[in-house]
Amino acid sequence: MGIGRTLIYLGAALVVIGVILTVGDRLPLKLGRLPGDLQFRGKHGVFYFPLVTSILLSVVFSLVMWLFGRR
Repeated sequence: MGIGRTLIYLGAALVVIGVILTVGDRLPLKLGRLPGDLQFRGKHGVFYFPLVTSILLSVVFSLVMWLFGRR
């Protein structure tokens, strides 16, 4: 039964991610364009590093993993 529950959780996570990506343009916070994300423009290119977005996603995923691991 362990593999079945894992597949259900993964499927639910994919649905949630899909919904977020679908309505992402209408959200007030644009992931990847938060204040604190670094962007350097040069003559021939752009270097972009989403620092704050990475930290935010890390905190959210850590909380989710902590909640699922509490059992």
